[in-house]
Amino acid sequence: MLDIEHINYLKAPASTVYQALTSEEGLGNVWTKKLKVKAEVGFINEFDFDEGYLTKLKTVELKENQKVVWECVESDKEWVGTTISFELSEKDGITTVILKHLDWRELTDFYRWCNYNWAMFLFRLKNYCES
Repeated sequence: MLDIEHINYLKAPASTVYQALTSEEGLGNVWTKKLKVKAEVGFINEFDFDEGYLTKLKTVELKENQKVVWECVESDKEWVGTTISFELSEKDGITTVILKHLDWRELTDFYRWCNYNWAMFLFRLKNYCES
């Protein structure tokens, strides 16, 4: 199994980052405008990237201002069964975000492309939360 891991430091409170990761407004500004999201364990969030299918991520864990965990239940076949988590910690006005996309079955070009795009996601998250 392979994992993707990234870290970024945001000049924003953890509560702002958590809100961005758990709301339609936040994820709509960071990821895709076509989405259905609720900050509720068990809810299946839907994201449409105009690829001919929906990406459905079940919320499996929420710790307010600390952690968000999704399990992919429907998407590209390489995503199904993987887990995506965001771990947040705040110190001196800076929130550290550790993004993990776990349990990839193999190293493919799609894995590499997603790895790059998760870094871009964190860049957009930083810009959104800091502005």
